[in-house]
Amino acid sequence: MRQRVVLDGISIDCQPESEVVSYVRASLERGRGGRIITPNVDILRLARRDPAVRAQLAAADLVVADGAPLVWASKLAGRPVPERVAGSNLVWSLAAGMAADGRSLYLLGGAPGGYDREEGAHRAAVALTRRYPGLRIAGYASPRYGFDREPAALDEVCRDVVDAAPDLVYVGLGFPKQEWLADRLAPDLPKTWLLGCGAAINFIAGDQDRAPDWMQRTGLEWTHRLSREPGRLARRYLRHDAPYAVGLLARSALRRGRS
Repeated sequence: MRQRVVLDGISIDCQPESEVVSYVRASLERGRGGRIITPNVDILRLARRDPAVRAQLAAADLVVADGAPLVWASKLAGRPVPERVAGSNLVWSLAAGMAADGRSLYLLGGAPGGYDREEGAHRAAVALTRRYPGLRIAGYASPRYGFDREPAALDEVCRDVVDAAPDLVYVGLGFPKQEWLADRLAPDLPKTWLLGCGAAINFIAGDQDRAPDWMQRTGLEWTHRLSREPGRLARRYLRHDAPYAVGLLARSALRRGRS
């Protein structure tokens, strides 16, 4: 039985990254697929007020903490998550596990290609196979923006993934679009694991830089992203996520005190 901690009504798996990878590999060996969601503060905040988001998290097979405040809150709640399991790290460790087992990966997301540049998913696939020669690429696609609002384009993307029958799919389209699409794909891929990985395909392809390691370790990665995209992220991070994170820590400590 996996240990879990409940944060604001959401169950989070208390597993380190290495155990997540082992769990996925063992499940594939048994012919079983599943869903991985890596909630951060923003997703947990949305889940508190949106039943659809809560339902997505409840239905996932693995829910791991991609955010330092979630790790801190778990410690205050008395059932600590051993470490942050960021989707941007998990894409590498899972790929290594798939390579060791000779399994296949499909990459969905990244920057669409242009007349003088390959699409991001292709460049990410090349980077992964160079690092992990045993990894098989079942397919890749970087759909154009807005494809999910066009039934024919959406059906084509889904059909390509299902026909490829990969062991693992990285869906890097941002929350909640990627989770919605993974939910749509899952019934047709019962032996496949699906991971919503946000901007990770862009990181692998080299289109976006991650924060330095020290910022990741100290929970300051969000400041790096904010400095890169202030217009898009300032309102979300400063007005919504920061106050929510403070409240989450207070509620976790209070809950432990009452128990």
